[in-house]
Amino acid sequence: MAATRLYLDWNATAPLHPAARDAMLHALDLYGNPNSVHGEGRATRAAIEAARRQVASLTGAEPAHVVFTSGATEAANMVLTPEFRMGRTPLAIGRLYISAIEHPAVREGGRFAKDKISEIPVTPEGTVDLAALETMLAAHDKADGLPMVAIMLANNETGILQPVSEAAKIVQAFGGVFVVDAVQAAGRVPLDINAIGADFLIVSSHKIGGPKGAGALISRGEVLMPKPLIHGGGQEKGHRSGTENALGVIGFGAAATAAIAELDSRNADVAKLRDQLEQGMKLAAPDVIIHGEDGARVPNTSFFTLPGLKSETGQIAFDLEGVAISAGSACSSGKVGESHVLSAMGCDPKLGALRISLGFTTTEEDVERAIVAFARIAGRRKPAGAAA
Repeated sequence: MAATRLYLDWNATAPLHPAARDAMLHALDLYGNPNSVHGEGRATRAAIEAARRQVASLTGAEPAHVVFTSGATEAANMVLTPEFRMGRTPLAIGRLYISAIEHPAVREGGRFAKDKISEIPVTPEGTVDLAALETMLAAHDKADGLPMVAIMLANNETGILQPVSEAAKIVQAFGGVFVVDAVQAAGRVPLDINAIGADFLIVSSHKIGGPKGAGALISRGEVLMPKPLIHGGGQEKGHRSGTENALGVIGFGAAATAAIAELDSRNADVAKLRDQLEQGMKLAAPDVIIHGEDGARVPNTSFFTLPGLKSETGQIAFDLEGVAISAGSACSSGKVGESHVLSAMGCDPKLGALRISLGFTTTEEDVERAIVAFARIAGRRKPAGAAA
């Protein structure tokens, strides 16, 4: 195993950004409960509200519309519910429509019964089928309640960007509620909840260089809100009870500010490195299949199939080379299985695929090292038809 490890799994989690680390070190001295009225409590509250403004800026939202959660999974479970309120009036959501390539946190459907969840197909190019979405919403029975549609902005496996603005127009035409998982897009493409047309955005701290254990559900307004998932003392304006995770929230805010400041320069550099990586892989193994390479993707992600190499075998082989990569979502208890994303795109999921995702500390030397590791692994494959 290589003496120095190489981390190329930024879509699973990003290393802590120096700005987030510094903010969190300072926050360790903020011991007051943010809900206390004394000076110590007010100091912590002020830091949390500053972080709320920072996260709001990342998404083009109003600070008052940011609800902090323990992460994106909690935010998804909070918003994916048939029970909403429009002001003080109860509002029923009759059915949840999700794209076939959603993250497991959304695929599970939150608080909807399984028979109230419908799957929107995607095209072979890996983007949601808008014509199918329109057909499904046209057939929706509003007698059961309004439709809710959940479509991610950037797929966590392929990195393919979804036509969420176009989908928003369709959802609005049918009076539905539109939820966008922006976890993999935040910090990689410009985000604006109003330009997208989403009613709700989901974002995560540790994907942008903040600490784990913090996320947010962001709404376009304050009138339409889901029934709370966690009840108690009424924190976060009653939307999410429990004493706020001040340390995590403050680190999240600092990471959000860094992501805004570094968006253009960071992503231009990363895109060049991703292209260099894929060119090197093609030279080393011309039969490599890079999923979504002809479409619009976030700049840091490469999802590829190396014929003759199983996902689990490939992941272990890279690890033994000292290179940390993944076989897709890292949110399934470490399990490596068939990709539902590839299956939805019409590919044979048994082929397997691996994901390399880069970040702001990745260098050209790192990419060259990854290419060398890839070439060694590709060269050890058994020829087609060879005995096991």
